[in-house]
Amino acid sequence: MAATIKDIASCTGLGLATISSYLNGGNVREKNREKIEAAIRELNFEVNEVARGLKTNRTHTIGVVIPELNNIFCAQIITDIEDILRRSGYATIICDCRSDKTLEREAVDFLCRKRVDGIINMPVDATGAHLKQFASGEKPIVAIDRRLSGIACDSVLVDNRDAAKKAVDILVGHGHTNIGMIGGPEDTYTARERCIGYELALRDAGLKADPGWLVRCAYTIGAAAAGVEALLDTHPEVTALFAANYEMTVGTMIALNERGVRIPQEMSVIGFDNREFARALHPSLTIITQPTGAIAKQAARMMLERLEGTGQAPQQECCLRTEVMYGKSVRDLLKTADAAGRLEGFGQRRT
Repeated sequence: MAATIKDIASCTGLGLATISSYLNGGNVREKNREKIEAAIRELNFEVNEVARGLKTNRTHTIGVVIPELNNIFCAQIITDIEDILRRSGYATIICDCRSDKTLEREAVDFLCRKRVDGIINMPVDATGAHLKQFASGEKPIVAIDRRLSGIACDSVLVDNRDAAKKAVDILVGHGHTNIGMIGGPEDTYTARERCIGYELALRDAGLKADPGWLVRCAYTIGAAAAGVEALLDTHPEVTALFAANYEMTVGTMIALNERGVRIPQEMSVIGFDNREFARALHPSLTIITQPTGAIAKQAARMMLERLEGTGQAPQQECCLRTEVMYGKSVRDLLKTADAAGRLEGFGQRRT
C-alpha cells in the first residue's frame, strides 16, 4: 500500500500543515525539511510533481543555458549551481546551445514549455532577444559571465579587464615588452573586456603594442593553435603570450610544443583557468583563475532570492575578481639582462 501524508506525519512527528506546505513548495524550517525528506525516502513516498506544479504554478525546476557543456569553466559552474539548487529543493535542466544563437533561442523555448521557475543563462545572444518571452512572464533570470543588454535581470560577472591586466602586468614586471595575446571573438563580451584589459595594461606601462600582436579567434583549441602559428610566423619578436581562456591556453601550448619552442627560455606564457592542467605541465604554467565556485554561489543565491520573494529591486550585478596561480612559465628578462651586464663587466675588468 502506498504511503500517505499521514504516514509521513507519524514518522516525523510533524503536523499535516507543515508537511503539506513542504509538498506544495512552501517554506519550512531546515530541520523540518530534513525530517520530511528522510521520511519520504524511508517510506518510498511518491510526490506528485505534476499535481503540485498545477496547484502552486511552480515546478521547482531551473533551466540553465550555457554555450558549451564541454567547456571546463561552464562545467564547473554548472556542477556547483546544481548542487546548491538541489539542496534548496530545485532540480535543474541543462541546455547546451553550442554557442549558436538559434539553438540558444530553441533551448529557452523548450524551457518555457517545461514551465521552469527561472533561467540561469551564460548568453550567446547579448541582446537578450531569446529571453524576452520568458521575461514577460515575470520569472527570474540570472545572467552569468556576460551582460544582457535588452533584458532587466540579475547578473554575475568577472572583472575581465582586471584579469587581463594582471597577466600583462606580470609579464611587464619580468621585463617583457613584446607581449602577444590570443584573444577571443570581438562579438563576445568576455573577449572584448579581456582585450581592452590587455591594451590598457600595455598603455599604462608606457608600451606601444603592434596591432599584429593581438590575435582574435574563436574560443576553441584549434583556432588558438592556428592563431599562435600565424603570430609567431609574422612576429618573431614576441617574447611572451597571454592566452585569454582555457581552450586558448591548450591551443597555445599545443602550437608551441609542436614548433619545439622552449618555455620559458624562448617564450613566456600565461594561461587561463584549470589549475590541474597548469600544474600537470612541465614547467608548470602561470594562469589567471576565475572563481567558479563563487560565481555559482552568487548566481544560485540571486535566483533563490527572486523565487522566494526576497530579491532586491532593481536588479543586482555582482562582479568578482580573478586570482593568479604562479607557475614557472615566465622568464625573468630583467634578471637575465642583469646577469649579462655583470658578466660583461667582469670580462672588461679581466682585460
